[in-house]
Amino acid sequence: MNTTPPLELRLLYPQNWKDYELLDCGNGYRLERFGPFRVVRPDAEAIWDPVLPEKEWKDIHARFVPSPEENGGHWEKIRLIPERWYIQYKNLKFWLQMGGSKHLGVFPEQSVQWEWIQDQITTFSHPVRVLNLFGYTGLSTLAAAESGASVTHVDASRKAISWARENQILSGLDHKPVRWLVDDALKFVQREARRGMTYEGIILDPPKFGRGPKGEVWEFYKLLPELLQACKTILSPKPCFIVLTAYAVKASAATMYYALEDIVKGKGGHLEAGEIALRENNKRARLLATALFARWTYQRGVEGL
Repeated sequence: MNTTPPLELRLLYPQNWKDYELLDCGNGYRLERFGPFRVVRPDAEAIWDPVLPEKEWKDIHARFVPSPEENGGHWEKIRLIPERWYIQYKNLKFWLQMGGSKHLGVFPEQSVQWEWIQDQITTFSHPVRVLNLFGYTGLSTLAAAESGASVTHVDASRKAISWARENQILSGLDHKPVRWLVDDALKFVQREARRGMTYEGIILDPPKFGRGPKGEVWEFYKLLPELLQACKTILSPKPCFIVLTAYAVKASAATMYYALEDIVKGKGGHLEAGEIALRENNKRARLLATALFARWTYQRGVEGL
């Protein structure tokens, strides 16, 4: 008889934002507030009807207009809005800007992971070295650094690295030990393994598809298993945590759970998986799922928020 407990999935959503709100969503779009500015962005998950009246959806500063291509489109300004502004989450400050995609530089739902990462680091009994792969604009990196970790941040985009470093300065964390590296994630981890380098914490947020700085092609399903096995070789003998997030992929939280389970098998601790969501700030308060996650901690007393 199989005595293994069934996999229980979690649904996480942030509750501590002041500078961000999901005001409404529906008909394939989100109505959001970033600081003082209201924007509309496409979201294929919002297949239901909006709650707020049409006048609320028209009272905006900008909207992202998608093109027929999967990732194309442009921002249309409706009212006066700067090219760049910053918002804050607790002690972290970061720049937002409208560019060639619908993304503004922050995924607000990830704040649940920033707090979880900080909990793992501050309660761990040893110094924590963190590796953040596909680090984007650096908010997970800064959350880890603020909590006392030394962080290696890897991303294939020089623009993203520059943006992340500006966020570090804006947050007053430029004195913290962070290495900013433009590199291909898989190649970097393989080199670190050959060097005998290890990390107590690993953060992975791989895209569905991407390219490295030298044209390396990243495909989620093809290369994630190889990357996870490579991460296993650089995980410290005294590990603290691993967190894996995936957006826009045809996978499930169970897929994420079992993929991560192979890395931490035999290490004890606590492994969980589920979805990350945003909750509307309206009378319905529906949850808009945005990403899948799996995360493991060695510390059974610090399993979640």
